Amino acid sequence: MASSSPNVWVLLGLSLAGILLMAKKLKNVVKVDFGAFVERFQILPPPQPAPPKAPHPLTGLSFAVSDLFDINGFVTGFGSPDWESTHEAASQTSPVVSALVDGGATCVGKTVVDELSFGISGENRHCGTPTNPVAPSRIPGGSCSGAAVAVAAKLVDFSLGVDTVGGVRQPAGHCGILGFRPSYGSVLHSGIIPISTSFDTVGWFAMDPSILRRVGQVLLQVPLTVQRNPRNVIIADDCFRLSKIPIDRLTQVVIKSTETLFGKQVLKHENLDNYIASKVPSLKALDSNKSNGDVKFSSLRSLANVMQLLRRHEFSHTHSEWISSVKPALDPLISAQIQGKHELPEKDIEIFRTVRSELRSALNALLKDDGVLVIPTVCSPPPKLGAKELSSEEYLMNEFSLTGLASMSGCCQATVPLGMYEKCPVSVSLIARYGGDRFLLDTINTMHASLKQKADEAGNSKSSADVVTKEASAEIAKEKGNEAFKAKNWQRAVGFYTDAIKLNSKIATYFSNRAAAFLELGSFIQAEADCTKAIDLDKKNVKAYLRRGTAREMRGYYKEAIEDFRYALVLEPTNKRAAMSADRSDESLADRLFITTYGVNRAIAVSGAKIHKVCRPLLKPFLVEKVTKRLQTNVKAYLRRGTSREMRGYYKEAIEDFRYALVLEPTNKRAAMSADRLKKFFQ
Repeated sequence: MASSSPNVWVLLGLSLAGILLMAKKLKNVVKVDFGAFVERFQILPPPQPAPPKAPHPLTGLSFAVSDLFDINGFVTGFGSPDWESTHEAASQTSPVVSALVDGGATCVGKTVVDELSFGISGENRHCGTPTNPVAPSRIPGGSCSGAAVAVAAKLVDFSLGVDTVGGVRQPAGHCGILGFRPSYGSVLHSGIIPISTSFDTVGWFAMDPSILRRVGQVLLQVPLTVQRNPRNVIIADDCFRLSKIPIDRLTQVVIKSTETLFGKQVLKHENLDNYIASKVPSLKALDSNKSNGDVKFSSLRSLANVMQLLRRHEFSHTHSEWISSVKPALDPLISAQIQGKHELPEKDIEIFRTVRSELRSALNALLKDDGVLVIPTVCSPPPKLGAKELSSEEYLMNEFSLTGLASMSGCCQATVPLGMYEKCPVSVSLIARYGGDRFLLDTINTMHASLKQKADEAGNSKSSADVVTKEASAEIAKEKGNEAFKAKNWQRAVGFYTDAIKLNSKIATYFSNRAAAFLELGSFIQAEADCTKAIDLDKKNVKAYLRRGTAREMRGYYKEAIEDFRYALVLEPTNKRAAMSADRSDESLADRLFITTYGVNRAIAVSGAKIHKVCRPLLKPFLVEKVTKRLQTNVKAYLRRGTSREMRGYYKEAIEDFRYALVLEPTNKRAAMSADRLKKFFQ
């Protein structure tokens, strides 16, 4: 009996440990209301009007507001206990919230935001991080994480947030719901804690596009008009290359839906970085003043930089006094962004305003009254909670490069979910011109069902024979590149071939095809490098040899070009292009080496370092015959051929050339010195 006691205690200990471990796991997974709310209450709508008047437009709907909006009798917490403890309760409710309640909706509480609404992850160590309902181990996105989670968990029909640099759009994308950022200034911004006054915009979340639209009708106060379909759906190809999600998983859903609803003719593609660079001159001028020239200019990244500088400046201008006096306990990631002085000189602010004005004009010109621009909402699936990448410069820059378009231009943008990819929600965003809010809401309402259907088909294809693997996506990208190439849109072709290479870098054809596009653009160094990679992958790729030969020929490396063309002939003896190119390169090399008397004035001047490289084939009989027949009296040609032969170690032949030069021009010191220098080899 005594011997069994230790076993009993061991079993009890293991059982207790198991219970504690299970409780801990459950605590991490199951939270009350998914941790979305910081306050629960009810603000009921007024009674319905008597018939025959129509009922309130939002009748029967419930909503929550981010803890940035004033609610009478409650302290607006701003995601910070220090803020809450140093501020009084609001004496009146924000007009935006009141308008929704008057419209028939019931307000049921306030939701979590990032600390001081300055993060983008949705994590808050003080209030707790809301659990992403569709991906519990992933971040919900910020800054208005709780509002997004409340909708995604179906706790409310819609919710309110503030979008400064993505505070509504990003959590909508990460939680797989609709999110809307209206045109800047289109919704009254009163009774709301300011973050960055020139960016702050009231936004809202919903699962149902009709609810998203109904909320818009109440808040935007836009007159009812006939619904219009888009005439231009413009896909920003370069923006999708910022995303870690396979491009075709996103763009093909949009393309197929657009073709079904509106026809192929409305689809267009655009390199947005290049477009902005050409239409926003102040941005490039600003970048040239600060860049050292080592980094290639990117208009999207420059916009992101300007946006971050302005946001910090405006936040500091509004809240630095409180931060200095209270010294709040801030999360290190938040503290790193807002501590210190971020005041900007007035001249910089004026330049930034010019950039914003030019960008708005550029996007308005691109989109007109009936166009939408399609970009990825975020640069990746939601990262894991606490992931290091959340603080990486590359991650933040890619995120802000996408959100900066609407924030900097003031245009309206909607996040639209496109199902799941690898157990994470994915989405795209549609942007309309400044003031095109009603048109964009109508477009989302029209496209949502079709987009959902196409997204479901793409998601379900994993279990079918039509599965779109990375290899298949790469082939699709290659075919798009081929179409762009045939249309003589070389830059777009390069982009598509690059997409194919990113998806599958083991296919020689992708590199060879991109090289062909580079040749058309005159980028011969890049073309040669791509062909070399293609040849490394496939030693029998005739097109790669031909294209590398062409690139080398255009760069003046005729001997190497001839070698490529002749190797292509070995692989494919009947290839006429290879034969003609080899002959042409032979002629070009001869023209470079053997300068006729009448052509000296327009001929090349070859440095000593290059003579050796260019003149290596001199022993070929046909070339020797050529110099003998064409250059009987050309002293310079003899001197240059002599130098070439000397560099290659053919001293006897070199002496002959120098002596011929002396016969033609007895006082030529260079010929005399060169001949004397070589005599030692024959003494």
